Amino acid sequence: MKPPVFNRYGVWAIYRFEMARFARTFLQSLVTPVITTSLYFVVFGSAIGSRMSRVGGVPYGAFIVPGLMMLPLLTESISNSSFGIYFPKFTGTIYELLSAPISFFEMIIGYVGAAATKSILIGLIILATASLFVPVEIRHPGWMIAFLLLTATAFSLFGFVIGIWARGFEQLQFIPMLVVTPLTFLGGAFYSIDMLPPTWRKIALANPVVYLISGFRWSFYETSDVAVPVSLAITVGFLLTMVLVVRWMVKTGYRLKN
Repeated sequence: MKPPVFNRYGVWAIYRFEMARFARTFLQSLVTPVITTSLYFVVFGSAIGSRMSRVGGVPYGAFIVPGLMMLPLLTESISNSSFGIYFPKFTGTIYELLSAPISFFEMIIGYVGAAATKSILIGLIILATASLFVPVEIRHPGWMIAFLLLTATAFSLFGFVIGIWARGFEQLQFIPMLVVTPLTFLGGAFYSIDMLPPTWRKIALANPVVYLISGFRWSFYETSDVAVPVSLAITVGFLLTMVLVVRWMVKTGYRLKN
């Protein structure tokens, strides 16, 4: 019995279709993070940075750069992936996709790969914009890329789960806006959790986003709120969890076939 052949043409078709949708709004996707990043530096860099010059031995303006990258990385990964799979469900074209000679695994690669690519591009745009305001140093570029890829892929899978689960556009926006964004702001994106009182620091350590941002910041400045192996383990663990959830959804046809 011949092993199944990987349908790279089907994967490429989905990936190209999703990236074409991104290209149609490329100017908006380019301008928005540039303006937002500039405003963060005007507000946080000028108002707060003037009073808090260094955090963990790093100038405050440079300290917030990894957090600025992580905030849209998480939200964009979720929104792009969730909308990508939800829209075919909404229009009914999902049945054409399900009947096409492409496996669920290949379909996931196309959607998640495109969503991760978009969010990484936006993260790199923010990094380039931030470097115009403050000197940015990346001491471990390999680890920076690894954390970037792992986080973007994990949250794109999370978005894929939300897109399958959602029954309406309200549910599609609920988790990113009311759960992920607050957790990111409370996850040490713009401060070190070591600055918090002991009780609040223990509470903050229950936030999984703390570990993502901490490991990502370490790749820049070798400073982190938690041990780097722990950050890496949490990131990989979340990625594997999302893989298992997606596999269960696909295997059972949860909200896909009915």
